[in-house]
Amino acid sequence: MENNYVEWSNYLAPIVMKNSDKPELTEELASSFCSMDNKITRSFARVTFFSDNREDLKKVQVPSLILQCAQDDIAPEQVGKYIHERLEDSRMVFMKATGHCPHMSHPEETIECIENFITKEFEPSELQKF
Repeated sequence: MENNYVEWSNYLAPIVMKNSDKPELTEELASSFCSMDNKITRSFARVTFFSDNREDLKKVQVPSLILQCAQDDIAPEQVGKYIHERLEDSRMVFMKATGHCPHMSHPEETIECIENFITKEFEPSELQKF
């Protein structure tokens, strides 16, 4: 990332997107990375990848929705389960969506999950599978 920001963006985008059947999404994400101020992005990446906020999970006092995508190399299933087990009032949904950006790759499924959560169609401790 420090040496070649564009190369880093093009390397990371397909890993994050994980939708090889939709190459236009990978291109859109890489383009989005490249259009950001690289100093800000580097700072964001440093905070994201080097911060440890596990102790903060017990402080969360609002109902939380965990959308767990399949084949998410950035936040794999064990990460979602870990968070779900430690958030007092959380709901975890295993999505059909793949990758780390379901709002881009599977917007309809993402909207459905959020609407279900908002309208309280999930029981508080229920694990849902779509």
